[in-house]
Amino acid sequence: MKEFKSIALDGPSGAGKSTLAKRVAKHFGFIYVDTGALYRAIGLFVFRNGVESKDEKGVLGLLSQIRLGMHYDESGLQRMLLNDEDVSDDIRLPEISTYASDVSAIPAVREFLLNMQRDMAKSHNVIMDGRDIGTVVLPSADLKIFITADDSARALRRFKELTAKGVDVTFEDVARDMMQRDKNDSEREAAPLKAADDAITVDTTELDFEQSFQALVNLISEKFGL
Repeated sequence: MKEFKSIALDGPSGAGKSTLAKRVAKHFGFIYVDTGALYRAIGLFVFRNGVESKDEKGVLGLLSQIRLGMHYDESGLQRMLLNDEDVSDDIRLPEISTYASDVSAIPAVREFLLNMQRDMAKSHNVIMDGRDIGTVVLPSADLKIFITADDSARALRRFKELTAKGVDVTFEDVARDMMQRDKNDSEREAAPLKAADDAITVDTTELDFEQSFQALVNLISEKFGL
């Protein structure tokens, strides 16, 4: 019998899965694991070292220099550490999104992170979000949820998120980058973005945050009797 509960939350960029996962994890007292932050941290390291994001040989040559870590601040939010530096804000820059998408398509990079992600689920109650959690990382997760929303809604959410942080971007740029990342993530050979066969799909296009949050709480409460 499994000692810890695991929830896999997958979906495309801008669907709201990370924000929802943080709130849901806090609500139930689970550990929140943002797997996208891991790929973003690797992408940031590659970017800082002047290596092209699709240069597989160059990227692999850097992996041995990367130490990743996570900790949780006083408010319970996950902070991402890259070689002991807190890069939680730097990894959210628009240019790093492309790097994250490209390096995540490299099988060796995914293998580099796989055990780290699985070990977290063996030692904690977790809600883990990403693009291949239910299909690859935690195929035996107790509950799999696929969060989605239409293209315009997702792009608008990401645009508001970035401008709120003071990032100088246009809606058109955000929408274009998001569509390109969707294409890259869905078409890559290594663990493409897709819903697991046994995942429950939640479309948040017409839902505000509180409605989306409640929809997930209801699913989780019903599954685990919480």
